[in-house]
Amino acid sequence: MPTIFSRIVAGEIPCYKIAESADFLAFLDISPLAVGHTLVIPKKEVDYIFDIEDELFAGLMLFSKKVATAVEKAIPCQRIGVAVIGLEVPHAHVHLIPLRHVSDINFSRPKLQLSADELEETAKKIRNQFVA
Repeated sequence: MPTIFSRIVAGEIPCYKIAESADFLAFLDISPLAVGHTLVIPKKEVDYIFDIEDELFAGLMLFSKKVATAVEKAIPCQRIGVAVIGLEVPHAHVHLIPLRHVSDINFSRPKLQLSADELEETAKKIRNQFVA
């Protein structure tokens, strides 16, 4: 059965898309830790990030770097934090989280509740900064 992320890639479930290439997709987390919290995934469904073949893994990190640069330009923050947890969805993904404080990357914190309009406006700001 396809993961929720594979269903997003297939267009069955909508997302707030940031950027896309032939192999990768970046979109906003709908339950973010911070405004601009973005997920970057390989389109190929692989459960565990360290099971990804080397070339695809390197590509995922390089694509994540480009997305992080766009997030940092669009969202006021000190840095972009990076996390790979891999327990919630069995599809490898990288979290890019705008940070102002170390506690901003604490996944046990309550998630933000943003409206569809707020998410779309945030996605638009980041998309406008993305350079392929």
